[in-house]
Amino acid sequence: MLKRVVLVFVALIALMQPPVVDAAQKGYPAKVTTLQNHKYVDALISGIKGAKSEIVGCFFLFKVSGKHGGLPQKIVEELVAAKKRGVDVSIELEQDAGGKGTVYEQNRLAARILTDAGVKVRFDAPKTTTHVKAIVIDGRYVYLGSHNLTQSALKYNNELSVMIDSKDFAAEVLGYLDSL
Repeated sequence: MLKRVVLVFVALIALMQPPVVDAAQKGYPAKVTTLQNHKYVDALISGIKGAKSEIVGCFFLFKVSGKHGGLPQKIVEELVAAKKRGVDVSIELEQDAGGKGTVYEQNRLAARILTDAGVKVRFDAPKTTTHVKAIVIDGRYVYLGSHNLTQSALKYNNELSVMIDSKDFAAEVLGYLDSL
């Protein structure tokens, strides 16, 4: 008898709760392009070159040397060119809580180069690791996956990312990035 009362009580509580809609259940109409290995950098640079209004990115590691020729440096140059043609460009990067280490140093160098050119750069909270690798262009194109912005990831590593063409999905990703 007690078992039945508990089951009825639990069922009533469950019925009174609003339904939870998981973002994965929403399902957005989209065109998805797989970007394996070095194909990512070509697609990303093409997307940045075509940007008309806004670029919002968030990366765990952005490793530039400041020298011409490296793929991360080419991305910097394209972000700066986008900024110069009137595109609103903002990038968030990981920072180490201790204010030292390779990730911290590399991201600080990239941030300095970008901010010197007028690109908005911010860092995540010091005690939070932001391992995101995403960029949204014009509120429509989302580049998301395993690629950090390093020469190794862009040229040598086995990496897998996607480019998703969906305004609805881009809005959700932008909302998430804005919440960081």
